[in-house]
Amino acid sequence: MDSASLIDRLLAHRTVGEVPREQLVWLASVGVEQILEPGEILTASPAPVKAFYVVLEGHLSIRVNRGAGPHVVMEWHGGDVTGILPYSRVKTPPGSVVAEERTTVLAVDPGHLRHMTRECPELTAVLVHVMLDRARVFKSSELLDEKMASLGRLAAGLAHELNNPASAIARSAKTLVERLDALEPATRRFCALSLSETQRRGISSLRDDRSVVHAPLSPLELADRRDAMDDWLSAHRVSGVDAGPLIESGLSTADLETLDALVGSEKLEAVIGHVAAGLTVRQIAAEIDAAATRIHALVTAVKGFTYVNQQATLQPIAIGRGLSDTITVLRSKAKEKSVDVRLQVPDDLPAVDGYGGELNQVWANLVDNAIDATPGGHVRIEAQSADRQVIIRVIDDGPGIPAEIKNRIFDPFFTTKEIGQGTGLGLDIARRIVQRHRGVIDMSTGPDGTEFRVTLPASASPAGAPAAASGTRP
Repeated sequence: MDSASLIDRLLAHRTVGEVPREQLVWLASVGVEQILEPGEILTASPAPVKAFYVVLEGHLSIRVNRGAGPHVVMEWHGGDVTGILPYSRVKTPPGSVVAEERTTVLAVDPGHLRHMTRECPELTAVLVHVMLDRARVFKSSELLDEKMASLGRLAAGLAHELNNPASAIARSAKTLVERLDALEPATRRFCALSLSETQRRGISSLRDDRSVVHAPLSPLELADRRDAMDDWLSAHRVSGVDAGPLIESGLSTADLETLDALVGSEKLEAVIGHVAAGLTVRQIAAEIDAAATRIHALVTAVKGFTYVNQQATLQPIAIGRGLSDTITVLRSKAKEKSVDVRLQVPDDLPAVDGYGGELNQVWANLVDNAIDATPGGHVRIEAQSADRQVIIRVIDDGPGIPAEIKNRIFDPFFTTKEIGQGTGLGLDIARRIVQRHRGVIDMSTGPDGTEFRVTLPASASPAGAPAAASGTRP
């Protein structure tokens, strides 16, 4: 392409076309035209970016795999610019820059940028604005990817946590219908006994004392109790009563002895049938209530963790509640890895001014990493206040972070996990969130474990009150 034709194309360029002509003449004089065929790589990650590029025609893109398959995080068409821009700190792209179709670029060696910033102020100003816009796009993409990855990890754990009580409710509800069918005839026989008030009170007292949810019995315990119950019923000539429901209801042979002494052998069979049926129904109802309560607690924790329906404004945040909700949503993962997680938060811990959902993302990342670091071990989360600051510590007793990588753990895209297990953005985003809250995050590690510390300014207002210095989300 001759110089005049190139200058005409630069004058028609969407991004740089409005700068003075003499600056475009300079750009044309130092640039080298480069043509890429479809699929050809302009910059291979993690190699450094080689030049500043003016895209004259075609289509370039960056695809990144952060665990959910490759997807486009940035793209450029004819009329855009990319590569090393003035004052940019970009050294390597997050992924390889590839031509999606036949593409023509004007490549400018970075050595010419110093002259550009000194002699081409209008061109420099245009490119600085492009750099800022690019940084915002990359940042938004990184935040979204990390949030989606975190959501996927939490959703898998919560699905397991919710499935257990939901299955228990379904199973118990089905059993309840069957036991209600048995309760009605047992109650009719009981009512026909014409028991005294003392006998009825004694039976009610025994029934109420046993109306609790019992821990499941081992197969051996169940067999032993069944044998003992069958022997007792046979010895007392009680027929037509199944030992299974008696054991399920929590009755023992000692309880049956009490009933025998209270009502006599003639009425014993009907009384035992009524008490067992009633206790079984109560126990099943209690199991349903416990499972439903567990589901409600999980849903409440998730709402608190994500701050559903909360305004995105600065407000005093109760750190203890956020840490507790985080542990709740990560409990399934901790169980899976046999990790004991403990939380210690004083009741008088001050609130911090912040955005609850963002701070919970920090806690989730730190606790999640700690669980991964110490399978079969222990994770301790502590919070305390000192000098108008709130300090949160997440401590694990894993093997520690190797010396050769510990200085890189806050770098974006750095991860030691397998593809699909981590984005390499969690700690980088946690650091950004903490800094946005005017706080500090640091780490110490050794062969006995790793400790992450987050220090945040304490709020002048209690949690739930309007913040002393309100603001909008940055």
